[in-house]
Amino acid sequence: MKKVAYDCDVLVIGGGIVGLATAYALTRAAPGTSVTVLEKESGPARHQTGRNSGVIHSGIYYPPGSLKARFAVRGAAEMIKFCAEYGIAHEVTGKLIVATERAELPRLHALVQRGRENGIPVRELGPAQIAEYEPEVRGLAAIHVGTTGVCDYGAVAEQLAAASGAEIRYGAGGHVVRVDRRPLLGVAVRTADGAVVRGKVLVNCAGLHCDEVARLTGDDPGMRIVPFRGEYFELARPELVRGLVYPVPDPAFPFLGVHLTRGIDGGVHVGPNAVPALAREGYDWSVVRPRELAGTLGWPGSWRIARRHWRYGAGELRRSASKAAFTEAVRRLLPGVTAEDLVPAPAGVRAQAVLRDGTLVDDFLIREGARAVHVLNAPSPAATASLPIGREVALRALEALRVGVG
Repeated sequence: MKKVAYDCDVLVIGGGIVGLATAYALTRAAPGTSVTVLEKESGPARHQTGRNSGVIHSGIYYPPGSLKARFAVRGAAEMIKFCAEYGIAHEVTGKLIVATERAELPRLHALVQRGRENGIPVRELGPAQIAEYEPEVRGLAAIHVGTTGVCDYGAVAEQLAAASGAEIRYGAGGHVVRVDRRPLLGVAVRTADGAVVRGKVLVNCAGLHCDEVARLTGDDPGMRIVPFRGEYFELARPELVRGLVYPVPDPAFPFLGVHLTRGIDGGVHVGPNAVPALAREGYDWSVVRPRELAGTLGWPGSWRIARRHWRYGAGELRRSASKAAFTEAVRRLLPGVTAEDLVPAPAGVRAQAVLRDGTLVDDFLIREGARAVHVLNAPSPAATASLPIGREVALRALEALRVGVG
């Protein structure tokens, strides 16, 4: 067999929190394993990781036994411990999930049952008890979830990068343009600066671009990333909210609805809504990338989503176009808020995997190919669950490394 000079054992594409947690897990599970992380931005956590609302999710929403439920419940406890160990700003705040209409009460009670099945402490509240937690919030009933918190995920990602011992290449040196996989040899990746990086196993944690990286590798991901932009506001009167306040989610969608989150900096994030982005990194309506948009429109699942959920989508678009409509949505939970209280804040884009039949992939999705592990759906609560996800991906990568070497 041809002798190959490898640059590393495992080559991770993507320097968000999942990619860095994978690098961290690899070097802990198998000391001496050499890891290189390629990240096209100038630093870690520049997309989903660094643009979310910083919530450490409890895992209450997710079906018992699913990867999201298992990894979020475990990951929340581990994330709090990780932040404490490394001195990263965090707080266990608890949160309220509030029903504002009678039709939401059965879904709220179902969440109580789901929380208990997932081993999460849940307390049911009436209107007077809601006011004890959040004097400005109004609702017919609520549940209090004590294990929810907030942290600085950007700082977590930076700490994972430092503690992993991996070589991390940023910018053009981390921007993958071509992948050449040889099942008997490994993978060679060409980057935008013309360099070639060789590894024995590839791990794809490319987030918004994970399906493209899978295809570059030669694997059919069986899905496409359809980007949804989440638009946020900051509350000009943060004293209106003490902690975290959520509506009862619609189980037909993987989005949690417009909610209020007091972050570790004391500011209160309001949002997000969920509208189609016109580019994978389309953080406002002015960002349009025709090739990426054509890829979204050319995927049959995109049209099936539109036909199936057009009413929901129309409401989200209305709230994007009209601040008054967005304010109206917030006022369901927080009647005292006005349009003047909402100050625009940076948006995020959710990398949502969609199957050909239009199914929105609800659980985390990890698939394997020859000498490759692909993380193909890891939106929220992936930041919360990043440490367990990283271990799972690392175990699969180490097995591929063992088989490949063997």
